[in-house]
Amino acid sequence: MELILGVTLGFVAWFIVCYGLGGFYTVGPNERAVKTVYGRAERIGELTTLDDPIAEHLNEDERERYAYPQVRVIAPGGPYFKFPWERIYKVNIATETVSIGFDPENQLANQAGQVLEAVTKDQLNTGLAGQIRFTVCERNLYAYLFGVKNPLAHIMGFLHAVLRERIANFETPQSPSEEEGALAATGVSINDLRKNLRDLNERMEVESRCSSARYGLMLNAALITSIDPPADVESALAAINTAHNQVSSEISLAQAGADQKIVQSKRAVEIETLRAQAEIEPLTALTNELVQLKNNGSRAALQTYLRHTRLNLFKKAEKVFLEDSRK
Repeated sequence: MELILGVTLGFVAWFIVCYGLGGFYTVGPNERAVKTVYGRAERIGELTTLDDPIAEHLNEDERERYAYPQVRVIAPGGPYFKFPWERIYKVNIATETVSIGFDPENQLANQAGQVLEAVTKDQLNTGLAGQIRFTVCERNLYAYLFGVKNPLAHIMGFLHAVLRERIANFETPQSPSEEEGALAATGVSINDLRKNLRDLNERMEVESRCSSARYGLMLNAALITSIDPPADVESALAAINTAHNQVSSEISLAQAGADQKIVQSKRAVEIETLRAQAEIEPLTALTNELVQLKNNGSRAALQTYLRHTRLNLFKKAEKVFLEDSRK
């Protein structure tokens, strides 16, 4: 009898310790938790991710496939209590950073996750290095915990596909003057990529706006820091860059010289025009005065003016030929 009582008391004590005191838990400052009851997460009515603004970037096909239920999120704090038939799933929502070549399912892929290989439009194999910062989306914890087996592997594969597609079809926007020039056909794609890293980063962020609704992960920033070609073509690219820079410099100098000559020609035309106007103005004024004298009937004054004008001309002339009025 005493043995049975001892076993019973021991079982009760074990049950209290494991499922009584062990039922208390806390949630850290950078954590969020979801409770399941008999394996089913606690939900917020009939609401789904389609009722949340994070789903605005999903297309019609994706809206049918990624309609996850909204679950009740347990905020930081505690202690909280759970029953034995309940289970707590904790998620760290702090921002994490991984290399752009990181593959969660194969740690040795992409040179141990440090360099992501991609092929450019001119069939040049390049290596990309950089970082990706992401955060678990608190508003779609169901997708992160229960909807997708490995959310990080999904989003990294998605970003790799987007990045490789963008690099393979990348074209630098050119101005009309460049399209008409000879340099329009001599561009090297890797050089264009290096000058447009910001465009690649922004494109990745735009394409991944739906990741919160699809995988429960939110991309905070994508930063490609370098794009390097294979070592055996680096010297050739350097030579091409040097030649391209020299040609660009010569074209710039020629354009500057042509612009300067055009400006000088315009100024010369303006100066000559002003000189011609300066010579015409006195003659115009004189003509108007003579017309007024004639219209006013001042014939004597007109004759006097003509006589003085002839005398001034005679003073300036070296030889004068006069008609003999006696003939």
